[in-house]
Amino acid sequence: DEDAGVREAACKALGKHGEAAAPHLAAVAKCLSDRQTDSDGKEVGRHVRAAACEALGKHGEAAEPHLGGVAKLLQDSNTDVRQAAYQALKSHIEARGQVVAAAVEAIGTYDPDGSARKLLHDIGQASDAAAHSAGATGAALNT
Repeated sequence: DEDAGVREAACKALGKHGEAAAPHLAAVAKCLSDRQTDSDGKEVGRHVRAAACEALGKHGEAAEPHLGGVAKLLQDSNTDVRQAAYQALKSHIEARGQVVAAAVEAIGTYDPDGSARKLLHDIGQASDAAAHSAGATGAALNT
């Protein structure tokens, strides 16, 4: 829709509809780059970007392909957008923490084929790769 208010409302509504909204998350992710301005030159897309972050933060695995776009908004010029991006990413980190806790519990109780240990190893490798990438990005920004 051409109206930023309509896109914002759509993102908010899709954030409330759980798994039923999963097929529409790619459309929500497109809203992460909304830069629309009104007739006075005032940017109104920031509300859409924030709403898109909030919606993606409420979805689990289905939203993971779009988290890179959310992470980019941690450097947005608007404070509300940055905060919405932070909260969205935080919710995904907290969900991952629950998976790690369950895997640790499984290792302590029953893990005959090593599946829980493998999951922890894979999560550790992904975390190491993300930390390395973040360090390289930070170094590039400081040069």
